[in-house]
Parts: sequence; C-alpha cells; structure tokens
Amino acid sequence: MRKKWMAVILISVLFLTMAAWGSNGNNTNKTNSQETEQAGNGIVSQKDDSETEDKASVETLPEESEDSAEIQSEENNDSHILIAYFSRVGNTDFPEGIDALSSASLILKDGEIYGNTQYIATLIEQYTDGDLFLIETEEKYPADYDETDEQGGRENRERTRPELAAHVQNIDDYHTIFLGFPIWYYDMPMAVYAFLEEYDLSGKKIIPFVTSGGSSFSDSISEIQKLQPEAEVETDGFKATHSKINDVTPENVGEWIAGLKL
Repeated sequence: MRKKWMAVILISVLFLTMAAWGSNGNNTNKTNSQETEQAGNGIVSQKDDSETEDKASVETLPEESEDSAEIQSEENNDSHILIAYFSRVGNTDFPEGIDALSSASLILKDGEIYGNTQYIATLIEQYTDGDLFLIETEEKYPADYDETDEQGGRENRERTRPELAAHVQNIDDYHTIFLGFPIWYYDMPMAVYAFLEEYDLSGKKIIPFVTSGGSSFSDSISEIQKLQPEAEVETDGFKATHSKINDVTPENVGEWIAGLKL
C-alpha cells in the first residue's frame, strides 16, 4: 500500500513538472516571436528611412547642382563683352568750339562730339551692355585732320607702334571682343596693331567694326587673323563710311548684332 501511494505521488510530481515546462516553453516561444516581430519591424523601418535619405541625397546633390553651377557660369560669361575701339576723340586734344561738321572723322549727336568709330561703339554698347575701352596712345594726335592723316601715314609706312596709355587689366574675363577702328591707308591704325599684340586672345571671339572713307575693311580682317591665329575672327563685321555716318541708326547696329547670334 505504501509503495502504491509513493508511485501516485511520483506520477503527480512528474505531471506537474511537465506542465510547468510546457507553460514556460509557450511563454518563451511567444516572447521570442514578439521580439523577432518587433526587431523585424525595426529593420524594415530603418531600411525605409535609409532609402528615403538616399533619394533625398540624389535629388539635391551631384548632377543637378553641378548643372546649375555650369548654367550660372555660362550666363555670367555671356555678359563679359569688351568693346575696344580707336578714335580721334580721346586721342586728340581738340580746341574748344571745334566744328565737327567740317571734319571727316567727327560727328555731332545730341550736342556732343563723337569720333565716328566711337559713335558706333556706343551703339554697340546699347545692345550688348559690354564694357567700352578706348585704345589710347601716350602721344596725342594733332587736332588738324590733315596733320593726323600725315602722322597716320608715316606710322603705317614705318610700321611703328605707338605707346599705349591704357591697358585692359582683366582681359581674361572677356570672351567676346568688339574691335573698332577707322581704316587708315587701307589698313588698321598702328595703335590697333599695338593693342592686338599686347594680349593673347586665343579662344575668344573678335568682331571688327570700321569706319572709312569708302575702302571698307581692306585687309584688316586678315591682319587680325594673323595677329591672333587662335581667336575666332568674325568676317561679317559692321562698316560705315564717313559720309554716311549720320545715317547710321541704333536699329542698324541692333539688327547686325542680332545676326551675329552671340
């Protein structure tokens, strides 16, 4: 009888122990399942955030920013235009009361005296917003037109270069150069030669404009090409004769500039 009761007790203890283990196992499995689910949700959440950040980075960084900077740079370069010109006005000390109408190279506009080439340069400025630059010599030319003509002829024959009094300090900032001058003895004035020989204009666009008694550009375009072989020299320059300078309108110059497609 005693053995029977001992057996019953042992069976009961064994049953209770197994029940306890089962309960703990279920709790452990449930807990592990919850932790795995929570951890899994955390990983998915991190992955989604990472993808969002990557997309945001792509949208705001490399290619788009570089393109914008390049476009901005090009827009800035488009305004870097120099209008360099040689003219009697600025290179001659004229007496007060000079009669512009009696000179072949002067023009009176709105009560102000301009050199013929200078006048065209100011019209170009209106349509390009470029920087005007006078090619100025150390030694002034005579106020008398005939004396200036003689001096210009002598410089041409001797191929002498007059010393220049003004210089472009920031020539590298300009990508387009309008170059204006009168035709002297079927050629550019020697001061313009001196200007072209002072700078390296490689890669820049040179657009000539001239005034003359009727000889148009003569050999000036080919001379510019020789002096600046690495520059792009426009062959469709603007020209005006002294006798027709008063007939040149801003619209004439504007139409020419529009045709250049700068």
